[in-house]
This record gives sequence, structure tokens and C-alpha cells, in this order.
Amino acid sequence: QVQLVESGGGLVQPGGSLGLSCAASGVIFRINAMGWYRQAPGKQRELVAAITSGSTTNYADSVKGRFTISRDNAKKTVYLQMNSLKAEDTAVYYCNADVTIGVGAPRVFWGQGTQVTVSS
Repeated sequence: QVQLVESGGGLVQPGGSLGLSCAASGVIFRINAMGWYRQAPGKQRELVAAITSGSTTNYADSVKGRFTISRDNAKKTVYLQMNSLKAEDTAVYYCNADVTIGVGAPRVFWGQGTQVTVSS
């Protein structure tokens, strides 16, 4: 199977920066798109940013210009650099990856989530 392990969450003041990373491991033939989602208390999980295998990116309007998603294919890792953080960015952040394991159809895997809290 495939495991996604996130790291980098924590507490940061408004206006501050934080970087997240998510490393994939396991039986992987190819990682297709990768992405970051977040879920705040009482809210649905929402897409924050996504990146294709060719590094085309897509962002939620609420984070455009503040967050940057990137990936290192050799390390099977996706990153999320978050700048100018706001209180409303507080949430559990999850990474996901669309993975081709073998001859079957690609499957989506999720990380366990990492808490990001923006507060003074």
C-alpha cells in the first residue's frame, strides 16, 4: 500500500509563515496529481492547492498569492509554503496523492492530517 506522512504543522502568529511537507512511500509506480486540503471545525474539507505531475498548479481563491505548492518527484514529496497566514487558515491540513500502483486504475491516498493554528 501507499503511505502519506505529513509534517510541519504548528502554531503561528497572524502574518507569519509555515511550511508543510508530505512524503509518499510504499508500492508506487507513478504519482499523478498531489494536493493539499484542509478542514476547519464544523466545516467541510476543502481543496487548498493541487499540482499535477507536470507541475501545473491550482489554488483556492482564498489562498492565491499567499500559498505555494510544489513537489519533488524524486523524493515523492509535495510541499505547501504558507505565507501571510490568517486566523481563518486555521484547520487540519491533509495531503493527498493520486497514485498508480500497478496495472489497475489510479487510487487516491490521504495523509493523517497536521494541525495548523494561526493565533496571537
